[in-house]
This record gives sequence, structure tokens and C-alpha cells, in this order.
Amino acid sequence: MDSDYFTDDRDALLTQLQEELDGIINPGCDEITSGFAVSLAEKYDFMYAAVGWHPEDLEGILDNSYLDELAAWAVHPKVVAIGEIGLDYYWDENPPREWQQEVFRDQLTLAQELNLPVIVHDRDAHADSLAIVKEFPQVRGVFHCYSGSLEMAKELLKRGFYLGFGGTSTYKNAAKVREVLQYVPDDLLLFETDSPYLTPVPYRGKRNQPGYTELVARNAAEVRGTTFEALAAQTTKNVKTLFNKIK
Repeated sequence: MDSDYFTDDRDALLTQLQEELDGIINPGCDEITSGFAVSLAEKYDFMYAAVGWHPEDLEGILDNSYLDELAAWAVHPKVVAIGEIGLDYYWDENPPREWQQEVFRDQLTLAQELNLPVIVHDRDAHADSLAIVKEFPQVRGVFHCYSGSLEMAKELLKRGFYLGFGGTSTYKNAAKVREVLQYVPDDLLLFETDSPYLTPVPYRGKRNQPGYTELVARNAAEVRGTTFEALAAQTTKNVKTLFNKIK
């Protein structure tokens, strides 16, 4: 919700969503957006924040003091996770892979020290993402907008990781994503929007927003052969189990 896509109507939209949703977890991607996520969580009762450095946004890191800043935010009662963190090998101009891996490990270490879950971004970096989280067996979290294989999913699920599914799971060409969506046990399943991106059908191509999580969940209910109501209740429970600062 810190995105420029919401500049013109952010407060109006959040006021509307407060009537429609039980809650929103809004993750940061760098110093500015993490701070903004915290300020929004302070302003709106139903909002919570995650703080972290996204692998595409590492240029703002000047020294290890960024970890102290994350740790200071993390004690806030409405900061529920370290995220969005991880690896992104998609763009050639992204930060060097070795640097991404170093920052990912540092933030996983911080999450372990603070006993907080993580929100993991993994784009075209499946093998390295899995290998690195294996180094931190005490850390739990969610691989958001899951795009890996079923085999990788099984490895993550064995380690207690949740898998998050968003708008991509509604796309016709996302058969592999839906294969994993069918497999994930009820108690390790989460839904999301990744707003303002990856808008679900039937609004694909337009701006995404948190209220469209319902569309993702309704599609998943069809894929999994259950009811929307049962799935919504289960995944709401899952959110509070993983992000246990939410009551």
C-alpha cells in the first residue's frame, strides 16, 4: 500500500477495505517503504506491517546499520514479520547474486534472533532460496506468490514453511502453480494479492488491491474442491498462527 499506484486514493481505499477485511499485512521493501508500512499500521487498526529489504532494492544499504533499524522496528507491536526478503535473479540489472544471498542470510539471522516469521520473495532463484532457508531450521515463514516446483514445495512444507498464492493462481497458463495449490495441506496455505501487481482474473491488467484476496480464495476453493467459507476460515487461522503477534 506504499506504492505510488495508491497515491491518489490510498486513504479512501483503506477506509473502504477496513469494512471488508479483517486485516492486511503490508510488507516493506527498503528503508522508506518499511517505515511507511509501520506508519500505516499505526494509523489503521486493521493493518499490520512487515519490515525488510527486497533483493531488488539493496542499493540503499550502505552498511550493516540497516539491521539495527529493522531490529528497532521489529519490537513494534504491529510489526509481525521480517519481509519482504529473498532472492531475485530475473533481471540482469539486479544486485549481484552474492550480495543478495548475503543480505538474505543476514535478515534470516535477524528473524531467528527476534523469533519473527519471514516473508520470502523467490523469483527465478528456487535452488538458492531453498538451500539458504535450509541453513536456518528454526525460522518459519511464507514463500509468497509461490512459483517453484511441486518437489520444492514438498521440501518447504516438510520444514514448516507456508506457501502463499495470489493472482497468478487464477491465470489460465499457471497449471504448475495450481498443481502445488492442490497439494498444499490446509494448515500451511495462505492467500495474498501482492498489490498493486499480479491482479487476479477477472481484473488482470488493472491495478491490484487487497480486497481482491477474496477472488484468489474463491478460485482456490474451486481448485481444491472445497467451499470458499471453509477455506477462508482456515487461512485466516493460518495467518494468526504464523504471524502470531496478530490476535
